[in-house]
Amino acid sequence: MQKLNLGFLCSHGGSNMQAIIENVKKGNLLAEICAVISNNHQSGAIEKAQKENIPYYVVNEKTHPNESVSDIKNNATNNKVNQEIIRIFKLHNVDTVILAGYMKLISQSLIDAFNGRVLNIHPALLPRFGGKGMYGLNVHKAVIDAKETKSGATIHIVNPIYDDGKILAQVEVPVFTDDTPEILAERILKEEHKLYSATLIKISNGEIIL
Repeated sequence: MQKLNLGFLCSHGGSNMQAIIENVKKGNLLAEICAVISNNHQSGAIEKAQKENIPYYVVNEKTHPNESVSDIKNNATNNKVNQEIIRIFKLHNVDTVILAGYMKLISQSLIDAFNGRVLNIHPALLPRFGGKGMYGLNVHKAVIDAKETKSGATIHIVNPIYDDGKILAQVEVPVFTDDTPEILAERILKEEHKLYSATLIKISNGEIIL
């Protein structure tokens, strides 16, 4: 088995991160939680990292603005932000980056820095209901509006296109006729918590090769 050195990118509550932490603490997952980075200084993920004594950082466009006029003119994907994320994760010996509700597009430079070992969870069955703007309740509303009878969660490798990378694992969740986006989100989130750790366990024991 391979021990995973995990670095988390989060924007909000961090419940998926916490579920993984609990599996590490129980010995179900051979991993170390090395560092947590959030672009939101008020995120629940930061609070959870504090409680767990995990190194945490806030990195965003305000803390690390692009300095170059050409960066801004060419619409660069926050070079300074990505450089700092890479620096922090390398400092803490991270080998696998976990997106857990991170709301920013990931750059190719960050992906390359970790040899493609950057994972994301999406609250729908990709390739449907993914892409720009498909996050949070927007996803679940789209699923309900399409009158789908099932939805779920997907773990995929990250590339520079939203929700486009290779699919590693999925779990199906029923959609009921009286579901609201909020109700469906809650049902899927429970399965996300199981799926992320289960997928990482398979990576650790060699069942899934990144």
